[in-house]
Amino acid sequence: MTIDEPRQTLALCDSPEEAVARLEELYQQQIEMITARFGRYTEGDLASDDTDQGVYPMISVEIPADQATETSNLASGRISDINCYSTTISQPGLYRQYLTNQLARINRIFTAKIRVGLSDTPIPLAFAIENAGGGLERERKDALPNHFHTPNLIATNDDIVDGGQIFGDGSNSALSLFTAERVDYSLHRIRHYCATDPEHFQPFILFTNYQRYVDEFIEHGLAEVATGDAEMLVEPGNRITRADGVPSCPPIAKPPQMPAYHLVRKDGRPGVTLVNMGVGPSNAKTITDHLAVLRPHVWLMIGHCGALRRTQRLGDYVLAHAYLRDDNVLDDVLPPSIPLPTIAEVQLALTRAVQEETGIDHSDLKQHLRTGTVVTTGDRNWELRFEQIAKRLNQSRAIAIDMESATVAANGYRYRVPYGTLLCASDKPLHGEIKLPGMADAFYQERVGQHLAIGMRTIDLLAQEADAGTLHSRKLRSFGEPLFR
Repeated sequence: MTIDEPRQTLALCDSPEEAVARLEELYQQQIEMITARFGRYTEGDLASDDTDQGVYPMISVEIPADQATETSNLASGRISDINCYSTTISQPGLYRQYLTNQLARINRIFTAKIRVGLSDTPIPLAFAIENAGGGLERERKDALPNHFHTPNLIATNDDIVDGGQIFGDGSNSALSLFTAERVDYSLHRIRHYCATDPEHFQPFILFTNYQRYVDEFIEHGLAEVATGDAEMLVEPGNRITRADGVPSCPPIAKPPQMPAYHLVRKDGRPGVTLVNMGVGPSNAKTITDHLAVLRPHVWLMIGHCGALRRTQRLGDYVLAHAYLRDDNVLDDVLPPSIPLPTIAEVQLALTRAVQEETGIDHSDLKQHLRTGTVVTTGDRNWELRFEQIAKRLNQSRAIAIDMESATVAANGYRYRVPYGTLLCASDKPLHGEIKLPGMADAFYQERVGQHLAIGMRTIDLLAQEADAGTLHSRKLRSFGEPLFR
């Protein structure tokens, strides 16, 4: 996938801040153009020669020839040839800090020329005006595609993410993993699945598969807001609670499929988003496909698993050092034969957080924190076919099984988002300790709060890595990589 030739000559910008400001200005002009044109259409005043529709702005970065072979120690990828990198941009206001930081980082490494202008890629009406056809009569609504652009699903894909631009064809290389239309596609899906606006999502994301973690997160978040350590807690339906303790609106009437909760902190402390993705690898793939466009610093899976070893106990923690991907949902884009490397900074932070939050002496840590291979299956009733999979589990040396962790990790690998998994053993299906209501209640009361505290402490530790620029591991980046990470 390459960017179309620009509609106009791109203007040279003197700084990242100027470039981002220009992107915001151009994008707003184009949205206003589409809005005005749609207004004329709804009133029946759209002339036959009124064909000028809004397009996405674009940005390009040119690396000078004498710096073309420099290699960054900040995981920018290797510039192997004289190249111009470009991408279309959507909603630059939402991405202001990200864009500014990425361009500033490139400027620190290279003497780059940054140019901004308009592309020839149209902004689909649905991405410019949400529910544009909602109030129209049926005939006028059905005719919208004859007058306005619709999303281009052929061009909206993950070709860049999945290595489709390994070898250049003479055109500009991709500056970003995602084009503007791919970003818009996911931003709208985020609102649908999580019922909160994308701007509320924080750079550190926790995924869970149980509602009880949500209850604990809300309680923890409201306590931080009450003490002034956090600015606000945002719940589905954009329900905001600030220091006065009064929510901005009632709870959402119909909970979304994968509700998200956001703790927005003060004084530079890392904000945290918790997403209850529910059960299953399809959900895990769906939500990570979309949250990846927000370019989070890290995402961590904290949830429950079945322990596979007799020596494990209920309530023990499992730190995934490897994954056996039996979920199959990503096999077409990332074959199971591709290894998923662990991210050292994440593994060390999780281990340290377990020790700090549990108070376990280092000499006893291995008695309560088991490291090894986690199996992720797409079959919740895998026990019923144990004879068929027992040999594979044995060969993998697996210590735990769940339905989401490997999927989250695999998409973290695909999308260059650092990832990690810390699970808690809630049952031992191979050894007669099956999760039953009475046992589960006792387990939940004792472990969920501690488990969430470990996740939150891990994020505090990883924030230090992010500030130092060492979190975004180079092991996640390929050759022929976009400059934006």
